[in-house]
Amino acid sequence: MAIERTLSIIKPDATARNITGKIIAKLEEAGLRIIAQKRIRWSKAEAEAFYAVHRERPFFNDLVAFMTSGPIVVQVLEGENAVAKNREVMGATNPANAAPGTIRREFAENIERNSVHGSDSAENAAAEIAQVFKPEELVG
Repeated sequence: MAIERTLSIIKPDATARNITGKIIAKLEEAGLRIIAQKRIRWSKAEAEAFYAVHRERPFFNDLVAFMTSGPIVVQVLEGENAVAKNREVMGATNPANAAPGTIRREFAENIERNSVHGSDSAENAAAEIAQVFKPEELVG
């Protein structure tokens, strides 16, 4: 098993409901270690840059508006197969399809307000981490 890093974002719907600690506990209980973390509020330009891959999709503007609507908690998680482990703990994008005990099943409000983001590959994780954190902020 490979030690990997992945990006995790606790989205505005979760920070507004003050459930960041509950989400972090689930990540840590799954064996993921937080090696960087900060609470920030993205500008429109930052959210557009982060989600640029979705620019041509019909939901892009709504996604940017949502991700700039309140604070988010960005984290770098580290552990064995961290990308897959984080995605397993998050659950399916649509909370109705998420397994019991997953973050999205327990905390998501709906498919759009689904409480968390996680990188979908090691390559995307590296790019996303570099977009959000300076190398000196990774202190694990």
